[in-house]
Amino acid sequence: MKLLVIGASRGIGARVVEAALERGHQVRALARSAAQMELRDGLEPVPGDATDPAVLAEALAGVDAVVLALGVPKDASILWKQVTLFSRATEALLPAMKQAGVHRLVAVTGIGAGDSASALSTVERLTQKALLGRPYADKDRQEEMIRASGLDWTLVRPELLNDNALGKYRVLVEPGEWRMGLISRRAVADYVLRALEDDTTIGTAPVLVR
Repeated sequence: MKLLVIGASRGIGARVVEAALERGHQVRALARSAAQMELRDGLEPVPGDATDPAVLAEALAGVDAVVLALGVPKDASILWKQVTLFSRATEALLPAMKQAGVHRLVAVTGIGAGDSASALSTVERLTQKALLGRPYADKDRQEEMIRASGLDWTLVRPELLNDNALGKYRVLVEPGEWRMGLISRRAVADYVLRALEDDTTIGTAPVLVR
C-alpha cells in the first residue's frame, strides 16, 4: 500500500513509518519536522501542518490509506491551555479524504478516550484528568468525528507508552476486558499495520495491552 502517516516524525508515528517500510509499503510522512527525517527507499517526507486543508489535499493524492498518529504536546502548557490539535486536524482531514477518494483511516488515540474511559479506575481517571485532561477532551471530540465520518475507520487506543522492544501484546475489543497498563510504541505500530491489512478491524476501537 501507499500510506499517508500524519504525525510521522516522532512517537508512534515514527514507529509506524519504520514498520510500514519494513513491510514493503510506501510511506508519505507528514509532519512539521519531516524535512529532518532520514531519507530511505519508499519514504516521502512531507513537511507541513496537519491542520491545513491545502497541505492535506496534496498529501492525500494517490494514497491508499491514512494513519493519524499525532502526539500529545510535550510542554507543560497542556496543563492550562486548551488543546485542539487532534480535533482540528481531524476536522480538516475527514473531508479531504472524502474529496480524494481515500476511505481507510486508522487513528491512534489512547485509553481513556471516548468510551474507553470506563476502563479507568477512579484514581486513574482523576490522574489522567489532572495531567492530560485537556488533550483527552480533544481526543474525545476527535473520536466522535471519526465515528460519524462514514469512512472505513479503526480507532487504536494504546495504554501508557514506552520504547521497549515489540514483544507480545493483546488486542482487547470487548469493553469488559479493557484495563490500564504499559505497551511499547513498536507494538502499537505493529497493530496499526495489522489493522490496515485486515478489513475485519474496520469499525472497531480496541485497547492494546502488553
